[in-house]
Amino acid sequence: MHQHTIERWQQDHDFVIVNKRGEKRTRYVLLLTAVTMLVEIIAGLAFGSMALLADGWHMATHVAAFLITLFAYHYASKHSDNPDFAFGTGKVSVLGGFTSAVALGVVAVLMLLESVERLVNPHDIQLNAAIAVAFLGLTVNVISALLLKDHHHSHSEHEHHHDHNLKAAYVHVLADALTSVLAIVALIAAKLAGLTWLDPIMGVVGALIITAWAVGLIRETSPILLDGSIDEAYRQAIKQCIESDSDNRIADFHIWHISPHHYAAIITIVTARPQATAHYKALLSDFDRLSHITIEVHQCDDEDCNHPR
Repeated sequence: MHQHTIERWQQDHDFVIVNKRGEKRTRYVLLLTAVTMLVEIIAGLAFGSMALLADGWHMATHVAAFLITLFAYHYASKHSDNPDFAFGTGKVSVLGGFTSAVALGVVAVLMLLESVERLVNPHDIQLNAAIAVAFLGLTVNVISALLLKDHHHSHSEHEHHHDHNLKAAYVHVLADALTSVLAIVALIAAKLAGLTWLDPIMGVVGALIITAWAVGLIRETSPILLDGSIDEAYRQAIKQCIESDSDNRIADFHIWHISPHHYAAIITIVTARPQATAHYKALLSDFDRLSHITIEVHQCDDEDCNHPR
């Protein structure tokens, strides 16, 4: 029967981003967007306004995105201590951001196709109703943006953690606001100067800008999900720190994300004068992103140790 305690050697696996305020604000934005969506769809069906109906369904895509955001928060928190996740659920927020970015890209493609179709086959526009819808959408999105602004960084005692999950929700709000602004400009131009072709052109411009935002968010999140994006200078600084102590040489070195801010590392060290693993971990104490470190130490024989580096 084991008689020893092992707590001092155990490492924490909870790397979940805690952003309660951002999560709460997202709930407010979800409720606001859902109510607006229902009002627009019902009004569109009642008054036969395609503009109202289309904007209502467009709002529905953002409701789905906010549900993804909230689900990611809930799932990460619920399973933070689940041993089925080797390094915890710190990447769930990143996955939520990636998924929302893909959804944003789909919205942009649909906008582009609809805009091109309207360029080829112009539709009659109920200008007054469409302008009213655009202003309603802009108002809702300005309120939503103010609720989410500056909250896609969660605050810990010493540092800021980037919350890709909430950033994705914020980008959805900005995308919708941009769509409304472009629509207002185009519709007013159509009403005052008869430039009806400007409406689909603005749709194309908006789709391209939203696509750029979606691609940027995908580029930011996908390397983390694929265990990439570790800065080479950071990696070399760790190696230099270990190898500048005694005659240590790193034989094998792996470092990867276990959350947006936290890294895990496995380091194999070869040396003629091996120390306890605590010694090597102490050498790396200034690397605050290294939250889970596994050290393997091998003592080399005389022939190996004398081999030139």
